[in-house]
Amino acid sequence: MTDKKTSSIERMFSEVPATYELVNHVLTLGFDIVWRRRAAKIAATADGGQWADMCTGTGEMAARLSRLAPEGTTIYGIDFSGPMLEQARRKPEATHINFITSDIKALDFPDESFDLVTMSFATRNINLSKDILVQSFGEFYRVLKPGGRFVNLETSRPSFWLVRKCFHLYVRLFVKSIGSRISGSRDAYTYLATTIPRFYSAQELADVMLQAGFEKVTFQQYMFGAAAIHQAMKV
Repeated sequence: MTDKKTSSIERMFSEVPATYELVNHVLTLGFDIVWRRRAAKIAATADGGQWADMCTGTGEMAARLSRLAPEGTTIYGIDFSGPMLEQARRKPEATHINFITSDIKALDFPDESFDLVTMSFATRNINLSKDILVQSFGEFYRVLKPGGRFVNLETSRPSFWLVRKCFHLYVRLFVKSIGSRISGSRDAYTYLATTIPRFYSAQELADVMLQAGFEKVTFQQYMFGAAAIHQAMKV
């Protein structure tokens, strides 16, 4: 069943690379740009060395990191979708990024390879089950060096019931209809509209990171809890 879900998600993402960034900007009213910029600035306070953006997609976060990284930093953009990476390689910053096709649940890197791991708006897609999410975060932990950081940007479930109701109503009314219309992929944005309301709260996601082995897990919430940036350390 897990392999079928993974294949289904991979197929959906192969349908949307050309419009993926535009749809994200439209559906979030441009706030995804602001949040990704904040996450990149937080991440870029890490020492240089080896940085990896997991589930990089069209490479937006990897591109931002490449502009902020100290000289001599090597940046990897890792994703399982060939079509998404093909789109990422068209960015001007791509000449400074090593894009690699890989399943993040079984990364082809030795232990303690990276000083920084980032991921943005992809955690829901690897959350096939809580155990699988812990396994994926465990892989990030494995490839991080001691003292390395994991910075994760994702939608979240607001804690205040009225904000949560309004957020979920917006998702139900607009995500599937607008996303499908712009991208031409009804399946991809039906899936997105389904996964957002069911995702963890910021505290619950922090607990998942702790289960994966991370320490010093903190988070910042945005737009009344509709999105969150988590930071976690490998001590």
